[in-house]
Amino acid sequence: MSKDILHRYLFDNADVRGEMVQLDKSYQEILSAHEYPKALQLIMGQLMAATSLLTATIKFTGDISVQLQGDGPVSVAVINGTNLQALRGVARWNGEFADGASLTDLFGKGVMVITLTPDEGERYQGIVSLDHENLAACLEEYFNQSEQLPTHISLFADGKQAAGMLLQVLPTKTEENEDFNHLLALTETIKQEELFTLSAEDILHRLYHQEDVRLFDPVEVSFKCTCSRERSAKALTTIDQSEVEEILAEEGKIEMGCEYCPKMYTFDSIDIAAIYAGNLEAGQQQ
Repeated sequence: MSKDILHRYLFDNADVRGEMVQLDKSYQEILSAHEYPKALQLIMGQLMAATSLLTATIKFTGDISVQLQGDGPVSVAVINGTNLQALRGVARWNGEFADGASLTDLFGKGVMVITLTPDEGERYQGIVSLDHENLAACLEEYFNQSEQLPTHISLFADGKQAAGMLLQVLPTKTEENEDFNHLLALTETIKQEELFTLSAEDILHRLYHQEDVRLFDPVEVSFKCTCSRERSAKALTTIDQSEVEEILAEEGKIEMGCEYCPKMYTFDSIDIAAIYAGNLEAGQQQ
């Protein structure tokens, strides 16, 4: 049974809120598009959990993108999400690195770029360096810069499952929040195995059994790719027709794969002729 769920919870006697995400099938679907090395599988899982947690904090209809980029063997890793918790992602790398490679080993000198794109309103972008110990610490720095609210993030991944937790002070207190420090100490005791195997109710009971915690209805997290045959056809029109016809003459067909999922779109000579004649919906059969 797959477990791809985000939970939000609130402490009734403290100005603190929390989130917890557990990923299984959706994580595997993102990994299925490429044969990622082990270290990159872990980063993609952590990045996916992080994006889900961030997506749950936005108060608008729209998209969020969390992108890591640098001058190391991994040039970019990105997860895109919507306010409906639909995620997709991809990474590009060149060269080899150890299974236990650190964030710096993978990305070298790099940055994390978080982009919020509401359906209505202005686009916002925040940038923090990747010179912290791990991805969770980079995200905490982002919250420190952008919202200036004490925030703790834990991220886990093992190539099969991914999970994350977020603990944050509500914007109702400006002074030091002792409740947050107490709850933080409890939250930091969470273990990867617990997040991978236990239900949200059991986890919250283990961590906060002496606290008044209100758990809200869960939200399903899913992998959703936005690729389509029509989009691939449109991409072909950006290439000179003579180049496309030359490939067609050599190969007998044009194949275009999606970066985000394993789908492959195939176009024959009739399709290509129709596409360059302005019919992007040509050839409905793949």
